Amino acid sequence: MADTFVFFKEMLPAKIAADPDLKTIGAVYQFEIEGAGVWALDLKGDGGVTEGAAAEADCVITVGKDDWEEIVDNPMLATQYFMMGRVKTTRLGLAIQLQKILA
Repeated sequence: MADTFVFFKEMLPAKIAADPDLKTIGAVYQFEIEGAGVWALDLKGDGGVTEGAAAEADCVITVGKDDWEEIVDNPMLATQYFMMGRVKTTRLGLAIQLQKILA
């Protein structure tokens, strides 16, 4: 099973470095992972990932740690968990763009 901390500190930065086109999404995401903290992903600027809240998030994703780690392992679960209310977002269109990052 994926580890939230490893995902945000290692996997996600490596994925963005390997595929700079992901920055074309042009949004700042805030991930509120219940049981694992808050993380920000800036795809407007340098593609940086930081622990803590974003100054101005375009999209906030709220999800429990166990559900998040299942989504990282199997991105197809994201839609199902959203429909079940286990994942919440402030902007669905931007949240859908995350499939490019999780795939």
